[in-house]
Amino acid sequence: MAGRQRTRAGGTAVVAGFLACVCLGGTGCSGRGAAVEDARARAGAPVQVLRGAADRLRDAGSSRARTSMEMATGGTRVTIRGEGEYDYGRQLGRLRVRLPQGPAGARGQRPITELLAPGALFMKNRGAGVPADKWVRVDTATLSDGNLVTGGATDPFAAAEVLRGTRTAAYLGRTEIAGTAVRHYRGTADLAVAARRASDGNRWALDAAAKGFATVEVPFDAYLDDRGRIRELRESYVFVNGRHRGAVAVSSTTVLHDFGIPVRVRLPGDGDIYAGEIAEE
Repeated sequence: MAGRQRTRAGGTAVVAGFLACVCLGGTGCSGRGAAVEDARARAGAPVQVLRGAADRLRDAGSSRARTSMEMATGGTRVTIRGEGEYDYGRQLGRLRVRLPQGPAGARGQRPITELLAPGALFMKNRGAGVPADKWVRVDTATLSDGNLVTGGATDPFAAAEVLRGTRTAAYLGRTEIAGTAVRHYRGTADLAVAARRASDGNRWALDAAAKGFATVEVPFDAYLDDRGRIRELRESYVFVNGRHRGAVAVSSTTVLHDFGIPVRVRLPGDGDIYAGEIAEE
């Protein structure tokens, strides 16, 4: 998939209507209380809130993640989905990424296991001539998209760090995702600014994306809970597809839940990494 299987994340946002009443602290609520909270959120500098969203994930420690990436090109729409867990303190994660079905409903290959680490992407069950028991290692700083697209799933913490480059944002009100009250923000981030403000683990990858994408602007919709943690994040990228010689729009969706779970990720050793040639796909 690296550099060849490009996809685009379909919108999987689960958005209910605005809450008529928001209970804070579990002690009861009123329409006036909800209105006060909304007023505070509007006055609470949405740009600053979003720029700090990645820090709130670090405070949370870890979570489960679901990802979806969708790309439409040449009249074909492809969606790749993944799920797994992520440790925000160590910036380590594990995703099981499932490729779409083939033509006429034919079953795709086994799910690809991806390990996400600062500066690196590891893939198992990669196919393309790679032995089933070996990993492929990719230096994310060498990818023109910084691995926001290549792996078929956006690294959850990298997606959050894109928000460090938020230029403009508006608070759109309260809604609910999977039973959790959230605040909905919509805005645009600048990848070049995000790269300068990102953690050491993502700085070079986001800088590569800022230089390799067709535009540094990333429109987004972010849904944050009352602790400022991202519950759902939808980002749109435009990258230059060298094979098709044109700009391709990609939509990536990341859903986070079950914060604080144990996450154990063991990166492969040198002997587990495939050193041979990867076949063209």
